[in-house]
Amino acid sequence: MAIETYRDAWGIPHLRAADALELARAQGRVTAHDRAWQLETERHRAQGTTASFLGATALAWDVFARRARLADTARRCFEALDRRDPETARWVRAYTAGVNEGLPAGAARTPEFARTGLVPGSWEPWHPLGVWLTTHILFAGFPAKLWREELIRHLGEEAVPLFATDGPGTSGSNGWLLAGSRTTTGRPLLAGDPHRFIEAPGVYQQIRLSCPEFDVIGLAVPGVPGIAHFAHAGTVAWSITNAMADYQDLYRERLRRTETGVESLAPDGTWTPADRHTETIEVSGDPPVEIEVLETPRGPVISGWPGTEAETGTSKETGPGTGKPKEWAAADGARPPQGQPAPDDESRTRGAAGKASADGEAEALALRYPPRVTGDLGFSALLPLLRARHVTDVDRAFDAWAEPVNVVHAADTDGGLLHRVAGRVPVRSRTNRTRLAPAWLPGHDWQGWHEMPYGDLTDGVAVMANQRGPAAALGVEFAPPHRADRIRALLDERRTWSAAGLPAIHTDTHLASAAPLLDHLAALHDLTPEAGALRDRLLAWDRRMDADSTDAAAYAAVRSAVVRQLAAHPVFAALADPPAHPEVLLPWLALTPRIAFALEHLLRAAELYGVDRPAAVRAAVQEVAADPPAGTWGDTHRLAPWQALPGPSPYDGPALSGDHDCVLCTSAVPGLTDRSARGPAARYVWDLARRDDSLWVVPLGADGVPGASHHLDQLPLWLKGELAPVVTDWARLDRVDLTDPTNPTESTDA
Repeated sequence: MAIETYRDAWGIPHLRAADALELARAQGRVTAHDRAWQLETERHRAQGTTASFLGATALAWDVFARRARLADTARRCFEALDRRDPETARWVRAYTAGVNEGLPAGAARTPEFARTGLVPGSWEPWHPLGVWLTTHILFAGFPAKLWREELIRHLGEEAVPLFATDGPGTSGSNGWLLAGSRTTTGRPLLAGDPHRFIEAPGVYQQIRLSCPEFDVIGLAVPGVPGIAHFAHAGTVAWSITNAMADYQDLYRERLRRTETGVESLAPDGTWTPADRHTETIEVSGDPPVEIEVLETPRGPVISGWPGTEAETGTSKETGPGTGKPKEWAAADGARPPQGQPAPDDESRTRGAAGKASADGEAEALALRYPPRVTGDLGFSALLPLLRARHVTDVDRAFDAWAEPVNVVHAADTDGGLLHRVAGRVPVRSRTNRTRLAPAWLPGHDWQGWHEMPYGDLTDGVAVMANQRGPAAALGVEFAPPHRADRIRALLDERRTWSAAGLPAIHTDTHLASAAPLLDHLAALHDLTPEAGALRDRLLAWDRRMDADSTDAAAYAAVRSAVVRQLAAHPVFAALADPPAHPEVLLPWLALTPRIAFALEHLLRAAELYGVDRPAAVRAAVQEVAADPPAGTWGDTHRLAPWQALPGPSPYDGPALSGDHDCVLCTSAVPGLTDRSARGPAARYVWDLARRDDSLWVVPLGADGVPGASHHLDQLPLWLKGELAPVVTDWARLDRVDLTDPTNPTESTDA
């Protein structure tokens, strides 16, 4: 059977082939055709070679990727996969063969290659694993442990829960599952939206994969075969949200340089040789940069050793000119899981790494992350997911999942339901989970792996929005409950739902987290007439962050002014100047965003280090009253997609509704900017009664090439909260030849 490529009215590829291997080849080829620039950028990110064509602005990421050993880890994981699961390894090889077939034509139609002079490279079988690892390496938010150390050092341990409410740790998502008893058809529904940086091209690829074994539609990660996160296989569907688990550790290492290399101090008091080599990073327009790469028995050294903080630049994690992290997570503290190893020695873990002692020793930070330890990135789950027919199949497939650690929802046409956590979380001490663990002290080893917990439905409903749930014992910081509570309240407004009704929940703009600031405003007296009028107006506001709302704009202005007032207080001055760390990690240490996303806790705390919060709120409301915003929330809250290649943007920056704690989660950074680079990277509704009643949308379009007809055609839908219909009837699709994708053709030969 020839590989057959079809497209629907939105340019979404529907692929058909004789078997899973040919289908993987077809997926790689069409992805290279549609997303050549994205694929090559992600491959270079995995290799730590983006500066070779993006220049010095990409150097910070390349240094981090090299020192964290991301490419070496991905290679190891593929080698282990080849030994352990040769069928999946062959499938991955087929995908990369397809990528290599499609890259020349894909690059020829993509202007970024000409702008940068980048020549398409050759994909190797480990590259999809590298893309997966690179995409998710910061999801568990290990840099938040650096922030906690700074809080404790300057303000004491009691400061940690005050600020542990929403820092730049991970991506989030909304997801909900309705049993048949809560739907109009009697069959389950799944819906949700992953919250990530809005990238151009998008982080998710709508696609259909069909062969005699399976027929699956869903949202794939470009550069990775299969459909891992969100998919409908006809008789079963699944989706995920970030579980907010903590599964990566930072160790404080004591290192010393010797005549033969570098040694690290082990818990038994002996000095152990560290692996050491140098690598050269090519930088377009600048001389190459040589770096030293170290690895101790705990993991790769990423910070603190001389030279690890020298390189600068911008990256996807910070965003050029914004200082804004790639993702923002949430937290409010958690009890440790059962079965902990030895007691912690927290009193001996304080202080920053990187200080040299009198005897020539120095402290540095080593990163320990599961695939570096196990040689497993969970790719053995991907083929079983495609082949799943019932929730029991999905459940078994996710037993092989590694990272990121996710909460899984699944349902099938027989009424089967699944609500579980999937991934790999090590058992270790509380210090490891919350702070920097001293590598030279005993009691901080990993002691096996946690069993993954399961959750239940309540009255036929399960809702996950990164709040505490079945993964509570596995994490430290979680999202506030606002989004989850709001989704459940909206679902409870009616007894049964149809697929067509659920997009209204995706776009709800109620902001529950406004309450503490509004409470402070209500308590203010003796304001200027203008400030008093603004206070009264905000107290009467409906708390909806709608793009056309002038009241939402006024609230956001006051909120930002309060954040700036608090950030400028002398008690927090030491936190405004964080210690030297690689630039990729610095967003987690930025004071103003930390205050912005902890504002709810900071305003509600019984005491805040002598800070006069009523005075700060008074000053803020009077500042805004004297110079109020001239327009609506959407005038300043505008979409700002991240692009790998800086320069003029083809996007107008459309106005957005929503806010960080709304169900419509379009995150600004109060105190810094109202622009939003993070939000729903896709929306979906999976209907188990009839797959063609399912719905989906992405922020931009299916084609990654600027100016292509399907590059931005879904943006109007996404902005209005509408979703496109899923079409699976082959007779309603256009068969195309990838050499001329705009024209229908009778065949596309393999």
